[in-house]
Amino acid sequence: MQHAPPATIREASPLGRVLAIERATLNAIPAPRQRFLGPLILRAFHGGTGRANAAMALAPEDVSDPLVMLEEVRRFYDALGIRPRLRSTPLDPPGLSEAARAAGWRDYDESLVLHGSLSPIAQQEAALEVLTTPEERWMAVLATAEHQVEARRREKREGAALMAVPCAWLLLEDAASLFVVADGPLCGIFDLAVRPEARRRGLARRIVAAGADWALRQGCTHGYLQVSATNHASLALNTGMGFGESHRYRYLSPR
Repeated sequence: MQHAPPATIREASPLGRVLAIERATLNAIPAPRQRFLGPLILRAFHGGTGRANAAMALAPEDVSDPLVMLEEVRRFYDALGIRPRLRSTPLDPPGLSEAARAAGWRDYDESLVLHGSLSPIAQQEAALEVLTTPEERWMAVLATAEHQVEARRREKREGAALMAVPCAWLLLEDAASLFVVADGPLCGIFDLAVRPEARRRGLARRIVAAGADWALRQGCTHGYLQVSATNHASLALNTGMGFGESHRYRYLSPR
């Protein structure tokens, strides 16, 4: 089966682009437990990262009773001992997020999904290490940039064996990390981190450019990444490299 030509990503309707990116994210962030519930997919791992431990929609289809659906989502996660979470995107069924808020679910962690062409920023990097697993050296760099609770660490280690598309864990000068996933024309860019003592040396820009070069070699043409709405430094870096906003998402949880 051939992938759609690059123009498809560039020229897709806004909702079509959202769907393409959200589907690619499912492949990039695996979860061993998955269940379909109408237009939703419910995913669970160890309760760490929200992307692998939340319900999300794959189509903005009408549902007969949003409250019944939300209660089913709650039961699914309660049975696993995981906090129920809804990852709300433009693909939400009409009225679902509104029903969740009315039922006491709260919004948190708004993020922007950015996308853009890879060829203008791709650059080979002689010092780049391309790892086939998230080695401890890579994990140590990542830990300097985000709160790595044990559940997240387990998901990153165990998730490597679940990957079904090409991916790589990139390391630059033992000071910058990146995780890249090739999925047809799209490359997911995750886990950018730079050790505090190595910041302001251009390492973040260099490793993203190197990741873009890796992705082009896998046949990708466009990249996407997800940045917290409060991470102004990362937003400035990525928009400065030509990535623009595709859409936003946030989580809702009853507690």
